[in-house]
Amino acid sequence: MHIQNKYDEKKGMFYVENDGEVQAKMTYHMRSPENMVIEHTEVDDVLRGKNVGLQLVTAAVEYAREHHIKITVWCPFAKKVFEKRTDFQDVLAVS
Repeated sequence: MHIQNKYDEKKGMFYVENDGEVQAKMTYHMRSPENMVIEHTEVDDVLRGKNVGLQLVTAAVEYAREHHIKITVWCPFAKKVFEKRTDFQDVLAVS
């Protein structure tokens, strides 16, 4: 699964596209240059059960590590992922 990232100054999304159609996405905005806020995760029915949501969150974590960014999570799905994945805690912003 190829996860892409589109970002335009303040808002962005990690997404999966097939034949020009976005089939899964995780939207975010940058609160500051050091803080990403994950807002929402959405996966089309065609990709459900394939761990695409987890792959989107993982892509955000890898991006955050690479760019020294902390992540604030508003999305309920992403919150569950962060609760289960203790190896993601290094990028989680302290509330």
